[in-house]
Amino acid sequence: QVQFVESGGGLVQPGGSLTLSCAVSGSIFSITTMGWYLQAPGKQRELVATISRAGSTNYADSAKGRFTISRDNAKNTVHLQMNSLKPEDTAVYSCYVRQSIGREYWGQGTQVTVSS
Repeated sequence: QVQFVESGGGLVQPGGSLTLSCAVSGSIFSITTMGWYLQAPGKQRELVATISRAGSTNYADSAKGRFTISRDNAKNTVHLQMNSLKPEDTAVYSCYVRQSIGREYWGQGTQVTVSS
C-alpha cells in the first residue's frame, strides 16, 4: 500500500500560481513513475503530468508551458508548479504513483479553484 499527503491547493485568481506537493510513504521502494491527475466536476480523471525516477517528464497539452513537475527521490516527494492558472484548471488534483509491477495508486486529492 501507498499513503499520500497532498498539500498546496486553494483558491487563486486567474493568472496566479500555486505549487502542489505530495509526500509518499508505504510501499515506496518499487515506485517508478510519480505524477498528478485532475478531475473536474462531472468529468473523468485525466493526466496532468508525470515524471520518471530518472526525471523524464510527460505533460498534458493543457499543462505544457505553464506547469512544471519535479520530484525528490530521496524524500519521496513530487511537486507541481502551476503558473498562469485559468478558470478551466479548476479541479481536484490527485497525486499519482506507479510501481514497477504496474500497480497504480492515486491520492485523495487537493482542490484547486481558479476564480476572480
